[in-house]
Amino acid sequence: MGVSRTTNANQGPTEPTKRKTPPIGKSTSTTTFVESIAAAWSIPELRNRITFVFAMFGVYVVGLHVPLPTIDHDALRRFFDSKGGGGILNLVDVFSGGALKNFTVFAMGIVPYINSSIIMQLLTFAIPQWQELAREGETGRKRIAQYTRYLTVALAIVQACGLGGLLWAQNILHHSPWLFVHMVVTLVAGTSFLMWLGEMITDKGIGNGVSLIIFAGIMVRLPAQIASVASQVAGNSVSPLQALVLIISFFATVIAIVFVTLGQRRIPIQHVRRIVGNKMTQGGMSYLPFRIASAGVIPIIFAISIVLLPMTFAQYIPETRSGVGHWIHWLSNAFTPGQFSVGGVVSSVVYALIIIGFTYFYTAITMDIQHIAEDLKKYGSFIPGVRPGRPTEEYLDKVMTRITMAGALFLALVALLNYWIPAITNTGRSFTLVGGTSLLIVVGVALDTMQAIEAQLLMRHYEGFIR
Repeated sequence: MGVSRTTNANQGPTEPTKRKTPPIGKSTSTTTFVESIAAAWSIPELRNRITFVFAMFGVYVVGLHVPLPTIDHDALRRFFDSKGGGGILNLVDVFSGGALKNFTVFAMGIVPYINSSIIMQLLTFAIPQWQELAREGETGRKRIAQYTRYLTVALAIVQACGLGGLLWAQNILHHSPWLFVHMVVTLVAGTSFLMWLGEMITDKGIGNGVSLIIFAGIMVRLPAQIASVASQVAGNSVSPLQALVLIISFFATVIAIVFVTLGQRRIPIQHVRRIVGNKMTQGGMSYLPFRIASAGVIPIIFAISIVLLPMTFAQYIPETRSGVGHWIHWLSNAFTPGQFSVGGVVSSVVYALIIIGFTYFYTAITMDIQHIAEDLKKYGSFIPGVRPGRPTEEYLDKVMTRITMAGALFLALVALLNYWIPAITNTGRSFTLVGGTSLLIVVGVALDTMQAIEAQLLMRHYEGFIR
């Protein structure tokens, strides 16, 4: 990890230009969000990129409505609506934009690619040879990306076969080996197409393509969820006060996620003058940013997978008064957070502890504090008041441990809101954009995309969204 240096703010043309927009670094009260949108749209290259993203969204939405004809869709809907129906498949359905419940060609969504990326990231930090490969620059990143694609196809085949076996056992899929193979090939092809679509958006659009696909999948369900809550209010199953609590919780959670996502601890770094070749590099002051929520949504995904594992097994094993079936269903009930009972409180605490533990684990393997300290010493940079070398490493580790605790507690709270708010408002799973992975992903992707557009605007001396 390199350490960035500050640049001279006075560099650039001194003659006035003919642009009517404010220069970089300055803002006026007359510049509005609408004017920023107009400024972005007036740039041909940026306009083409934005148009391309929306065109790919259109392709994705069309694919969400192309169902597989070999499935009993009524039986599948009853399976998801049953008690505990779907298990971990509910998480897949969130990421697939509801395509799994409708069982379209994009039923598995981009989930195999997400799992593949997480596995490859963990292996990159666990295998020294792959660490060196990641440090080779663009060539190394391309090779790792190619390995990720291969692993995505392999995981997609395994998950498609597992999903097909579940549907076969539930008599949702017609009992025909040919139809089973047809379903597996179609699902793997759909996931591969979405992986390609995400890479195309990254190359020719704005922002991270895979994240934007997940964002689109979650947001495309928003109108139906709002209509469902409205119908519950009209049917008196949800009171107006409960609906108000739901709305307030939604906006409060969004504000909190924005605050924590953008929050960071900026550690001052002092650079000294060095001779590089025949040139003298200038010293100066810069900052090393440590994000509060550096692990993002990954710990919640891990925790959900562990919590839903007993619930998924309970669907295949009949409940008995003793034996394996009894303990499997006991674990399934014990690992259901959000219930207002003694067992619910215990399961909520266990769920929160799992998220906190995974947050520290994931942060430890992605933030190489020792390597950062070595880089600072190598380039002659230091933290004011802290000696280079081991003291710097201990100081950075102490700071990272403290801010990670704050981020972990926040992630645990947001994840539990996903269970608490529906229980309080009596909306069930009608509105999934309060807490949990959905809202974190939506807000995080929106902020990243705005920052990407901001960078494009600042490159062209335009005022951006974020001030």
